[in-house]
Amino acid sequence: MAEITMPKLSDTMTEGTLVKWKKKVGDRVESGEVIAEVETDKATMEMESFEDGVLTEIYIQEGQKVEIGQRIARIGDAGETPPSAAPATKAPTSAPVTPAPTAESSRPASGANRVKASPLAKKIAVQRGVDLGKVTGSGPGGRIVQRDVLNANPSSPTAASPRTAPAPMTAPVPAASGDTPPSSPPTATHGDKRILLTGMRRTIAARLLASKTQIPHFYLHIEVNAGPMMRVRAELNSALESDGIKFSVNDLILKATVAAVSRHPKVNASFDGDAVIEYEKINLAVAVAVEDGLVTPVIRDARSKSLTEISAAIKDLAARARSKKLKPEEFQGGTLTVSNLGGYGIDHFDAIINPPQSIILSIGRVMKKPIVNERDEVVAGECLNLGLSCDHRVVDGAIGAAFLGTLRRMIECPAAMLA
Repeated sequence: MAEITMPKLSDTMTEGTLVKWKKKVGDRVESGEVIAEVETDKATMEMESFEDGVLTEIYIQEGQKVEIGQRIARIGDAGETPPSAAPATKAPTSAPVTPAPTAESSRPASGANRVKASPLAKKIAVQRGVDLGKVTGSGPGGRIVQRDVLNANPSSPTAASPRTAPAPMTAPVPAASGDTPPSSPPTATHGDKRILLTGMRRTIAARLLASKTQIPHFYLHIEVNAGPMMRVRAELNSALESDGIKFSVNDLILKATVAAVSRHPKVNASFDGDAVIEYEKINLAVAVAVEDGLVTPVIRDARSKSLTEISAAIKDLAARARSKKLKPEEFQGGTLTVSNLGGYGIDHFDAIINPPQSIILSIGRVMKKPIVNERDEVVAGECLNLGLSCDHRVVDGAIGAAFLGTLRRMIECPAAMLA
């Protein structure tokens, strides 16, 4: 009836990993029902069916990478004979699999290039030293799939031994008198684990490396009096408790950030070769920790939203990010980012800019400490450290400092952020 193919779930996605099947062969599927979890380069997301029918075939096993447009399953009518020569692929098993590295350091075992096998099966064969020429395939048309390799015996006793770092290409430089010689990589032991990167972690690694090496970062820090903001928060939560509304510290900081950006539009921009793009709308990205890494869902046109609307939006986005229900467009198009580690007990830190944005704001925890009040008295107070990482191609020191100064005023005089 219909072939289900790997969809394009993000603007930069070229392939996806089939993380988990939610349905098995023979199950009834309704349009809009979740049939699988797919990991893209940005997040793990639920994949819905656009067809009604019965899942008659599964072509891709859990853990296998699939290019966009490649078929992964087939939905047909009940009792329909699958078109493949072999019986329909059984539902994926739960046997643990260590995915192969993205770049192979050795050639597949003998026969790997002359047999019909899935790309994942070939890669696992390399890791386990399995000769694919001696493996019987159970996939469609006799194709060797992941489980066939896992059930086969390795042909080389040394195939699964730990990999060692390659020898250096140049002779080591002798240490000068008094220098500490460079340390060598630690020797692998039996209990060590080699954990391959997920698609999300590979993307995070690539983007942040590019950010730190291609964007000229500089950093600004200020300490603000958080007492007024904390008092306003307590008053609001007390007044709105009966309505089920409760504001977090982060909610007020996000609202204050939007108010400050509105007064300093030059920070709401990005570098574009021979120009700087200054964005009309403030699309506020907020860092959210998830199981596999970090995502930054976006509150769109945050300037038009009230404190209550911002609070509701980030709670909804964060919950759906952690349950893998975000839509691709919901974590794209941010114009600046806020990262808050105060809930983890961090006093202050410097975040790495999320390209192509030009700033990222880092928020520490609210700390109780002695402060000097307006009467020059030392009293107990609440302080908050703010950090700003800036792209110096777009934001100069004076611009960044002015923005942080306004943000301080919004936090120390919360009525200003609501004006």
